[in-house]
Amino acid sequence: MKNKFSIVLPAKNESGAIGQTIERIKQLNIAHEIIVVNDGSTDQTKQVAESAGAKVVSHPYSKGNGAAIKTGARTATGEIIIFMDADGQHDPQDIPHLLEKIEQGYDLVVGARQKGSQASVGRGIANALYNNLATYMTEQIVEDLTSGFRAVRAVKFREFLYLLPNGFSYPTTSTMAFFRAGYSVTYVPIHAAKRIGKSHIQPLKDGVRFFLIIFKIATLYSPLKMFLPIAVLLFILATAWYGYTLYEYGRFTNMSALLYTGSIMIFLMGLISEQITALMYKEK
Repeated sequence: MKNKFSIVLPAKNESGAIGQTIERIKQLNIAHEIIVVNDGSTDQTKQVAESAGAKVVSHPYSKGNGAAIKTGARTATGEIIIFMDADGQHDPQDIPHLLEKIEQGYDLVVGARQKGSQASVGRGIANALYNNLATYMTEQIVEDLTSGFRAVRAVKFREFLYLLPNGFSYPTTSTMAFFRAGYSVTYVPIHAAKRIGKSHIQPLKDGVRFFLIIFKIATLYSPLKMFLPIAVLLFILATAWYGYTLYEYGRFTNMSALLYTGSIMIFLMGLISEQITALMYKEK
């Protein structure tokens, strides 16, 4: 490739897998630099990564996966950045396939996990819902919205650092931001293996995060496309209830008024949110 690229590995307590992951990347002999962002690990992650030959940037305490991604993006010196997990789930042999798409002119290339990849039933269902919702919002086929294995053009990715959360939903945020900005996004099929070590995912917290991501998908792209169907549904219910009460009792009820009011308020909320979203992507 004519461009230099950096590989960024966010890592928290990944001493069991980080060394092997770095060695497999180095065997490709194509990376300009391998950056490990040590997110407040309490094990030997930093020492193992340095011994394997990676550049290590450490957080003094755990700030979250998204914060580690932002640190890595700011540290990277390559024109192209590859983000991948340090726990052994992502196969470095897939990196050249992502880079091929970058060479073809794409701005963001996502490794889309195929059937058979290691994931719980609950996460599989959640990911399917995310993908379908994002496909509806963007009117583009979204194969894997939450995959953390991706290649991006560094300059364009840094445009959205202020949008990225410090938690686990940075893939969702960055993908929707690229779509909203009109950048080119594509997917490369990958197989995710079983991770080495203990997962940092927490079921209860993830349940809350599921609903937050649903709303984030809407607000990052086109809020009106989310609010308008709800407003129309309430308007139809209000009209149907008004028709029923008018026929049965000959009057307009408070329930109809409440539904009509709710319909108008939700539509106006969507309209205002749409304008705010447009300002988020206004070029400085």
